[in-house]
Amino acid sequence: MSNARTARYSRRGLLAAGGALGLGALVTACGSEDSEDGGSDAKGAAKSGPWSFEDDRGKTVSLDHAPSKIVAFTGVAAALYDYGIEVKGVFGPTKTKDGKADVQAGDMDVSKLTVFGNRFDQFNVEQYAAFQPEVLITTTFDAAGSLWYVPEASKDKIAKLAPSVAVSVFDRQLPKPLQRMAELAGSLGADLKAVKVVEAKKRFEAASERLRKAAKSRPEIKVLAGSASDAIFYVSGSNFSIDLEYFKALGVNLVEPPEKAKKANGGWFENLSWENVDKYPADIIMMDDRASTIQPADITEATWKKLPAVRAGQVISRSPEPILSYDKCTPLVENLAKAVESAKKVA
Repeated sequence: MSNARTARYSRRGLLAAGGALGLGALVTACGSEDSEDGGSDAKGAAKSGPWSFEDDRGKTVSLDHAPSKIVAFTGVAAALYDYGIEVKGVFGPTKTKDGKADVQAGDMDVSKLTVFGNRFDQFNVEQYAAFQPEVLITTTFDAAGSLWYVPEASKDKIAKLAPSVAVSVFDRQLPKPLQRMAELAGSLGADLKAVKVVEAKKRFEAASERLRKAAKSRPEIKVLAGSASDAIFYVSGSNFSIDLEYFKALGVNLVEPPEKAKKANGGWFENLSWENVDKYPADIIMMDDRASTIQPADITEATWKKLPAVRAGQVISRSPEPILSYDKCTPLVENLAKAVESAKKVA
């Protein structure tokens, strides 16, 4: 594998490339993205009358009607889509290089989406203005409430064009952001009592209980959350990450890099060279599934292939930026539960 670039990147940039949740390929500077023309009407029984929503920054957005011209971070749009709210204006990882749907696009038809920026620090402000958005919705990964994937350089211009709503995915367990996204979808007209929605939540709760039981019965099974780039293997700690904090609370025996080792990366993760990829014994390895990272099948490092978990075939995928619907998060919990239940002790 090639050497890592020596340029310095901001923590937000590292996060976007895979960073605080397991860094993948480093961010590259880029210009505007060509995208499909299209409307922005959300398909859902939008409530009549005034609309307001208090987000996780404590900020309330109020409009004289429920917004239909919504622009959202791709993963947020994918979550709303699962609730029947179809958002057609997005920004963030939406299409892969071959034009297919990015993993963060969920079940959306990406060919019908208007994409204002497909990569980090890419946001076509002029196109966004022409779209005439009523609200921008995204997540936030820090205590300050920074809007995820909204570029620092253009955030003020973007803010003037439409109010914003942020759902926090920082330093809390997965059920809280799931609840908040459901509440947001409900405010936009989703039927939270629909059979599909109710059953999805029940499946998530059942999966969580299954993982709790698996972790309790197999406390000896050590699980490592990793992410791969050209020259560095990133080991994520459980603090700050909504999925890992939740898994730990359910009893999963997670590898925890020491705080000192994570300090240079904001406390999120530790950098390891590929020569030292075996630093932490692990029976199961969860690998970052985002397109910005190198996937397990494409890792050629001999040290990786020698890892006991790899040799035993005990490598599963992880979504550090999960689509916040019960429908999409349930498989993530189920996959880990199944892995813990069936894992051989190899570390």
